[in-house]
Amino acid sequence: MRIFGKKTHPVLEKLLLELKMDMSNNYKDNAQDDFSKLEETFAEMQATGKLSDRQIEYYEEQIHELRMILKGYTHKDQKVTW
Repeated sequence: MRIFGKKTHPVLEKLLLELKMDMSNNYKDNAQDDFSKLEETFAEMQATGKLSDRQIEYYEEQIHELRMILKGYTHKDQKVTW
């Protein structure tokens, strides 16, 4: 019997890793797409009961933080300086 559930989920961790890699490489539009995919997958997994309460809490916090970071994070708003 498992007393403590896993804090992370492999599918969501893979999506988070892809998002963070795109952010670190300054692929802003790809990062926005990755974030949308992460939100959709999280909502779907939460609705179908595939996540524990601990995982839901963890990923809600991650998504909230990323939403704040990615606000206005796009190449479309970038000013041309050349």
